[in-house]
Amino acid sequence: MSSPYRLAIVGTGGIAGAHADSVRSHLDGRIEMTAAVDPDTARLEAFQERFGVEKGYASLKELLDSEELDLIDLCTPPGLHAEGAIAGLEAGVGVICEKPPALSLAEFDRIAAAAAASEADFAVISQHRFGSAAQRVRNMLASGVLGCLAVAKCDTLWFRPEEYFAVDWRGRWESEGGGPTMGHGIHQIDTLLSIVGPWSEVVATAHRHRRATNTEDVSHAIVTLANGASVAITNSLLSPRETSQIRLDFDTATVELEHLYGYGDDNWSVTPIPAATEEVMQAWGGEPRDIGSGHAAQFTAVADALDGKSAPPVTVSDARSTLELITAIYASAFSGKAVRAGEIDPTSTYYQRMDGPGAPWPDRK
Repeated sequence: MSSPYRLAIVGTGGIAGAHADSVRSHLDGRIEMTAAVDPDTARLEAFQERFGVEKGYASLKELLDSEELDLIDLCTPPGLHAEGAIAGLEAGVGVICEKPPALSLAEFDRIAAAAAASEADFAVISQHRFGSAAQRVRNMLASGVLGCLAVAKCDTLWFRPEEYFAVDWRGRWESEGGGPTMGHGIHQIDTLLSIVGPWSEVVATAHRHRRATNTEDVSHAIVTLANGASVAITNSLLSPRETSQIRLDFDTATVELEHLYGYGDDNWSVTPIPAATEEVMQAWGGEPRDIGSGHAAQFTAVADALDGKSAPPVTVSDARSTLELITAIYASAFSGKAVRAGEIDPTSTYYQRMDGPGAPWPDRK
């Protein structure tokens, strides 16, 4: 394959517009939107007109039966991700999937099996991995200039009013998979893990304080990483001053990120210890630079990978590690026990559903 790659967007709701705008405005024709799918005819036609997409289909099956494609981009509600991903992979078409990639580890492992059996690849949208500042921090850590991580925090403090949950699939375990831990904090958690590496154990709590949902509206977790460092994670939909934060305390410097839904280089700061100031700041001043996080950055990386005939990021393995930690947060919160990496296997109720045998509060209809 070589650019341009033929892409169809599946689902034309709000997030699809962000994807389409990135492809149309920032990819210089390397990815071409050739079709879109939505059972809502009016919404589909409005999307086609807005983004100049020639062909429209009412179902993914019609699309796959009719088009020669390199990629499908799943922008459907979370409960449809696994079904759509497997259909695309079985048709030999590469899949890019919005987060969360699946409602459970069981669903995700079905996707992984389909990917392993297909000539095509599966990748998950995790756009905050691709900003230049995050890449520089990973480079600095790999070079040794930061030393080892000691302690960190990772907070997604957002606000969603009651009317946000009027959309019928939101706030329900069976269709959204979880609350802010699954649907919102996943971005920051994934970015964190892309920098600090694998986790080994988590102790967590989850609460439904205010919103009329079946899922949580707040969670807290203490995560021990494989390297022994500890991370405090908070996810909230009850925080009027919204912010997304990561703080990393290394041997030689504190690295901090504060933004909301996307960052540039200016959203990061590095505070070195006096003895390491020159070395740390010289490394921080290096490359790459001036690439904001966002869908455009990830789609560029996807096109680069396809040009090089390699699997597009973020891979099955990367995405599963993040989803497993989120699953473990729920399992620890609802069981009252510490959960270790690898512990949630097909015999666990949390493997099948994020709430396992059920959240410790009554469902709200």
